[in-house]
Amino acid sequence: MAHDPDATAAPVTPAPTTHRCAVLGRPIEHSLSPLIHTTAYAVLGIADDWSYGRHEVDEAGLAGFVAGCGPEWVGLSCTAPLKQAVLDLGRPTERARLLASGNTFLFNDGDPWVENTDVTGLVGAFARAGVTSASTALLLGNGATARSALAALAEMGVTDALVLCRSRERAEASLGSLGEHLGVGLEYGPWGTVPDADATDVLVSTVSTPLPPEVAAGLVSMTRACFEATYNHYPTELDRAARAAGVVQLSGIDLLVGQAVDQVRLMTGRACPPGPLLEVAYAALD
Repeated sequence: MAHDPDATAAPVTPAPTTHRCAVLGRPIEHSLSPLIHTTAYAVLGIADDWSYGRHEVDEAGLAGFVAGCGPEWVGLSCTAPLKQAVLDLGRPTERARLLASGNTFLFNDGDPWVENTDVTGLVGAFARAGVTSASTALLLGNGATARSALAALAEMGVTDALVLCRSRERAEASLGSLGEHLGVGLEYGPWGTVPDADATDVLVSTVSTPLPPEVAAGLVSMTRACFEATYNHYPTELDRAARAAGVVQLSGIDLLVGQAVDQVRLMTGRACPPGPLLEVAYAALD
């Protein structure tokens, strides 16, 4: 009887992943980044060699986590509260240094560097929606994402912005000198109100706290494009108001995918179209 080699062959052990990436932050369990990045790997045909996980890491544990990564590690996506701490672990780009915020860590064969892809993510998402330039803006919030948004707005040509915030003192400390550096004149008003001001080209909200429906509708009535940069409560009142008003409407998913597209390019050297990533990310929120 002929011998069947398959009858006694040992099970095939899958080859180990040769390129590892992950998102770090705290909390991290609900992050959509693993879904988005692994979808990108599938689209690019590299899913067998690339993996992307998630790890709950705070500021105190970041340096130790990075030090413990082996040669198979390529890059890390860093979310809150790590965007400032990560700057100390590699060479920040000019943009990351200016904004005092990085969201992308590249191991780079022992010569690590740090980038901020939130800015290009915002600009790219606006461009895909047909908004490539603006001169005036309404900006809600004054944290790290607001700083990235201000830089993105400056790249789009904005020269004047009204910042709605809970504390003018904190907003001026966070955004004032940055606005001067970028050539964007800033005025300030109270968050949660509709300002008595002229219409504006674009609105960007970086505040996760929901707005009352009437305030959201009032703010949207002032603009032709609304970017709700968070997705914690999608769809938010701003999202709903923008749809109802028929203005350009973008959400935190558009930002998340936009910055991920740039991260994938930096980590893999390949460009992934945003369409499939947007599709799976929005589907995950349904």
